[in-house]
Order: sequence, then C-alpha cells, then structure tokens
Amino acid sequence: MTASHPLALAPVTAPPSTPDDFAKQFLHNLNFDRGVALSASSANDRYFALAHTVRDYLMARWLEDLRRQKETQAKAVCYLSAEYLLGRQLDNNLLAADLAKVAEEALASCGVSLDELRAHEVEPGLGNGGLGRLAACFIDSLATMAVPSIGYGIRYEYGIFRQTFVEGQQVEQPDAWLTLGSPWEFARPEDSQTIAFGGHTEKYDDEGVVRSRWVPAWNVQAVPYNYMVPGFQNGRVNTLRLWSAVATSAFDLRIFNSGDYEEAVRAQTFAENISKVLYPEDSTPQGKELRLQQQYFFVAASINDFLENMLADGFELTDLPERVIFQLNDTHPVIAVPEFMRVLIDERHLEWDAAWAITRQCFAYTCHTLLPEALEVWSVELMGRLLPRHLEIIYRINDEFLVEVRERHGDDEMLLRDMSIISEHPERSVRMAYLATVAGAKVNGVAELHSQLLREKVLSDFDAFFPGKFTNVTNGVTPRRFLRLANPELSELITAAIGDGWTTDLERLRELEPFADDAEFRAAFARVKASNKRRLSQVLRERDGVEISDGHMLDVMVKRLHEYKRQLLKVLHVVTTFEGVVSGAVAASDIVPRTVIFGAKAAPGYTMAKRIIHLINAVGEVVNNDPRLEGALKVVFPPNYNVTLAERVIPAADLSEQISLAGKEASGTGNMKFALNGALTVGTDDGANVEIRELVGDENFFLFGMSEPEVETLSTRGYRPDEFYHADASLRRAIDLIASGAFSGGDRTVFEPVVSNLLYEDRFMVLADYATYIDAQHRVDAAYADREAWNRSAILNVARTGFFSSDRSIRDYIDRIWHTPPLD
Repeated sequence: MTASHPLALAPVTAPPSTPDDFAKQFLHNLNFDRGVALSASSANDRYFALAHTVRDYLMARWLEDLRRQKETQAKAVCYLSAEYLLGRQLDNNLLAADLAKVAEEALASCGVSLDELRAHEVEPGLGNGGLGRLAACFIDSLATMAVPSIGYGIRYEYGIFRQTFVEGQQVEQPDAWLTLGSPWEFARPEDSQTIAFGGHTEKYDDEGVVRSRWVPAWNVQAVPYNYMVPGFQNGRVNTLRLWSAVATSAFDLRIFNSGDYEEAVRAQTFAENISKVLYPEDSTPQGKELRLQQQYFFVAASINDFLENMLADGFELTDLPERVIFQLNDTHPVIAVPEFMRVLIDERHLEWDAAWAITRQCFAYTCHTLLPEALEVWSVELMGRLLPRHLEIIYRINDEFLVEVRERHGDDEMLLRDMSIISEHPERSVRMAYLATVAGAKVNGVAELHSQLLREKVLSDFDAFFPGKFTNVTNGVTPRRFLRLANPELSELITAAIGDGWTTDLERLRELEPFADDAEFRAAFARVKASNKRRLSQVLRERDGVEISDGHMLDVMVKRLHEYKRQLLKVLHVVTTFEGVVSGAVAASDIVPRTVIFGAKAAPGYTMAKRIIHLINAVGEVVNNDPRLEGALKVVFPPNYNVTLAERVIPAADLSEQISLAGKEASGTGNMKFALNGALTVGTDDGANVEIRELVGDENFFLFGMSEPEVETLSTRGYRPDEFYHADASLRRAIDLIASGAFSGGDRTVFEPVVSNLLYEDRFMVLADYATYIDAQHRVDAAYADREAWNRSAILNVARTGFFSSDRSIRDYIDRIWHTPPLD
C-alpha cells in the first residue's frame, strides 16, 4: 500500500476496550497469530496471544507518536545505555494502558487465568543491576511525561547469566530468555545498519581539500528490534530500540559444498558474538576486545539510525543541538563521541571546528561511579587496531584540548598529564570518562554527595576548567513498577487515604504524614506488610523450596555483589549473633527473630565476590540447621535475583541494608525502593542514603559508620585492619569462627582468602565500621520491639520519599541538561 492510497493516511485505531471485545481480540490473535484453537493451545500460545492483544491496544498510540515526532522535529532525547533491566512487560503494559481489569475479566470468560500467564513470562536479562534498572525507570518516565525520546541499547541473546548455586558456590548458566521468543519486540531488518571494524585510514584529495577516510577490514549488520515504552495512562508510547548483530555474509555456499561446514558459518558466529552476552568476561584480551566491539556496535548503529531516519529532508546539521541530545549512561557509550565526529567530518563533510561545536552541544554524560577502576580506559593498541579512525579523532580532540589547558595554565606538565585524555601509564590508554567530560555539554553525578565528590576529587581539574559544566541529578525509581505493580495493597491503601494522582506526582505522598499518627491506618499498614511477607514466602517456597518464619523481621540486602557494597559486613553481623548464642553469652530467646535475605550476583571473573557468596551460603547452612538458635535467626539466599523477585522482596522488607563504605556508592536506587515501600534503612552516609536520611529524619533511619571525610582521614593516616581486629573482642570472635572452619566442615583453607583479605587489606574498611554497625543493629532490635513506633516510622519513610520518583529525576534532566519540552 503506497502513501497515496487513502487508507495509508487514515489513523490507526485501537480495538474497543470492553471485556467482550478484548476476549474477541485475544481469541483472534490466538487463532490467526499462533495458529491454534483455545482448546489446543499451550500456556505459551495463550501468553503470546494476550501479549499481542495488549500490543494491539498500544499500537495506534505508538505509531501516532512516531509520526508526530518525525513531523514536528521536536527535540528528542537519545538515551544510550549498555543495559536495560526492563522486568516483565505484561503487567507494566496492562497498567499503562489501564487494561488490567478488562483483561482479567476477558480471560476469565475464556476460562484462562491471567495469573497463570503472568507467571509464564520470562524476564529479559538485559542488565546487571542498578544501572540497567535506572535506564528502564528513565524511559518509563520519559514516556509518562510525554518527552520525545528513543532508548538505544543491545539485544543480548543471553543477557546477564542465570545464577545457580552448587555446594554454595555460584555457577553461571546461560540466560536463554529468547528461547520461546519475545512477543513485545518488532524486528526491523529493513532499518539495519552496517557497522565497520579494523582496517586502516588513508588521506585523499576532495576537490582540493585533504580528507581522511576509514578503510575497514570487516563489518557486521546491526538489526534493530523495537519495543514499545508506554507512558502511564496518557496515550503516549515511546520507543526502545535494541540492536542485534548478524554477519553481512553469513553463509558461504562454496566453502560449505567443499565440506568445511564450520568455516562456512564462521563469519556468522563471529558477528553474532557481539550481541551474544551482556558484559563478556574481560579478564582476557579477547574479552576486552569483544566488550569494546559491543560498545562501538550499538552506539554507531544508534547515531546513524537517528541521523538517517529521524531528521527531516534537507535538515541543516548545524541545527542538530536543537533537535537531539545524546545522553551517555556511564562510560560504556562514550565511543559515540568520536563516532559522531567521524560521521559529521568524513561522511557529511563538515569542517572540524563546525563538527566539534555541534558535538559539544549534542552530548551529555552521566557518571555512575567513584571507583577509579570503573572509569573505563581502553588501550591505544586495542583501539587503534579495532577503530583506527576513532583513535585519530580522539588524538586530535586531546591535542586541541591540551592547547586550551596550556593557554590558561602554561606548561604545567603535571596538570597536562593529569588532564590528558590519553594516559601514558601503566600503558598508553584512552580515558573514556575524560573524553566524555571534555566533549559533553554537561556532566552529572547521581546523588548530592556523589556529585560533590566528582567535582572535588574524581574530576576536580575538569570542574575547575569548565565552570558550570558539572551538575547533579539524583536518581529516582518509577512508582508505576515499584509501588503500583510491586505493592498493590499499599497502593490501594495510599489511594484510599489521599486519593488518586500520586502515581505521576509522587511528592503527594507527603499527604500521608498525618496518617502515621492514626492507629487505624497503622494497623492497616501492618496488615499490608504482613500480607506482602506471606506473598514472598509463597514465592520462595515455590521457587526455591525456602520457608520464611512467621513473625520474623525481614532484614534484606539485595544488590550486585561487590566488596565496596560490603555484604561481608552483613555476614559478620550474622556470625556475631550466631556466635553469641552458641557460646552461651546470649540466650536465643533474647534475640529479636529475624530472617536475613541476600540477593546478589558476582561478575564471573570476580573471584573475591564469588568467595563471599560461598561464605554467605555456608554461614546460612550452619545457622539455619543449628537447633540452639531455636529458629530465631535464619539466612536466605535465593539464587538468580532479578526484577521479578525484587517486586516481591522489596514490599515485604522491614529493614533495608545500605551499608557501603562512605564515598564509594554513587547513589543506589534499591535504597529508594525499600524506603518507598515502608522499610527502614540501616546505612552509612553514602550515595543517596544522605538524601534519604535528610528527608525521613534521623529518628527514622539507623545511621552508622564513618563519614566520607573520616574515611579519607583514616586512609591517609594508614589503615591497619588488624588493629581493629585485636581491639574488638566481638569482632575477633566472629572472624576467628570463620577462620576455624566452623562454616566449612572444619576445613580452614576454604575461607582463608576472605579472612586474610579482611585482616591484611580490607580495602573497604569493613573492620573499621564493624563496631558502629553492630551498635546500629542493637538499635534496630530495640526499635522493632515496639511495633507501633516501627510502623509509624515506616509510614513516614513512605510519606517523605516521594522525591525519589524517576519523574522528578527526568524533570531535573530537562531543566538542567536536556531542555526538551514535552510534546503537546
């Protein structure tokens, strides 16, 4: 059908949204999309038919938004992120389209259970932790706030690994989330991009102008898959576009016919490796190369996609800053900067100065870390071999930048070395965070403390050189998924108290404050928490064969396993409690009953993190089976923690563990989710904990540990962990118990590396903060004993943390960085 046909111009309309019409559409999709009758359908057939039916209701809005964005040429946000932890899509899309009740009634009339189909959905594992979940929250908010945007990323075939435990140790299994297909994606092979790698560069004469061109050695195809991103009940649907890698010449028939079948498909295998797995293990040169391939692959495809498909005919490239802002979500997409310059100079033939002026207005950079090792660097050797033209461009950017530094500061060689994008030691490398900072219109941290430390310590020279470039946007979470979907009973209680509208105006939760002093409301709140605990217990029983004891405080620490997050400190608390009982110093009946829930994955090559997982499971095995504790203490570590499980764990939690060493956590978003769902926080003054504590009040937060300046002072003075070990008898007994083999069948060698790390290195000062942490846990026990007061504090946590909506974060990005108004 051509555009001249009258039907091509007619608006696309959604099906009627009555239960009867929904049921008809569902059966139509079952029959004609899946090719089966209801009576012969599988659960997967029914799930796909339901997903396609929900898609049908969103499709008209999506197509209209795509048309209007292209027609109006409104400024758009292109969000570049290597991760998107989306979670299950069915319930989110039902909520966004306001179809949940309609769908439930329609399916029931067909004898189909909506709950059964919910459970059938496989979560796409396209992220590792907070970074990917934040990106998912942000694209949700962008759609809800009607801001034109496209999220760009990678369609990993296997995503983050599926975690299992064998004898308490982590074992990684492929996360085959696409085995049964994904009903939410739309393949668009006709929009594929060719992505080049390797080769060399050469000079040539272009009508008297000497130009450079890249002569690649090989290339791959980037095939886009579109996902709809609906706003919350506002008729807006944005797009998430994920790229999958395939070979440009996937199959060589001549070689195949010669009998060399493996060689015939070698190109296909090589290409598909690029989008095979999220974060390939990069302790090898091959792994490092594959990771850089991934990063360049998706940003090159995304930039070219926007320039080719989203700009009006005859668009003046000098106007690009009024049309797009590319947000770099951490350092992974920073190679987009030289790629954008390459396209403007080599392919669109702009002069360098004009291209650089455009580039410096079209990019903004979010830094998500304070750890030097997390600020990516790529060796010049690797980048020159894989992306030779980009290395040339980076060299020139750096040369011109250092000229500016010299003009302002003279020949201060130490300053020049410190600010150079090219590092000389330990090997010649490109510092991607520096490149992003030089090129970006703005650089933001993700919590007030984090942004302060970025300006004062991590990138202090750049802050002084670029006054006004650095700003803060504190992270947030979407209330749609992490209150409305994850905690429906609390959502109903909130609505009954303050009315509708808070889902898109979360600051309205402040209206709950008076209800904290209402005994009837506190009782209702307690019933909701108890119900959420029962729901979690049922999930863990069915999922992992784990039982949660009634009446226990649920003490939860769920996050990526990293030493700076200090899961080891939580383990020491558990061991201390256990040791007190088994030694007879404490009666089991005097312990406030608690279940400690861990959830964490360790990167496959992170040996110490995997040892800590092993220790947690080993401690849990002993603690859970020791009758002397009389069931008063339990450790639960369900494998493969993901968004789906988070939606059950977070609403059930009483205590949120946010115990990183001060000055190491950029922000955190789990801390926000727990507080919004009525858990009290035990935490250091780190990341967004600082803002949470300021909002909820000291009396509703269990603060412990050194402040960031105190950490710095101790580090400068010379930290000796063994001094804390010898000075604290309780700490000494806990570490000695681990060292004795009590949790490893008497084998003292199993956890010796963990013990040695604590006693002789302890980079993140677990032992220094141990005493104040144990004191804080005593305060937790005392507070939990007064359940009325605890519930009052929990309600105030909910009421005072509306600031942490991702909608507010996006408003801050719009006001401070993007300047992208909503599309009317």
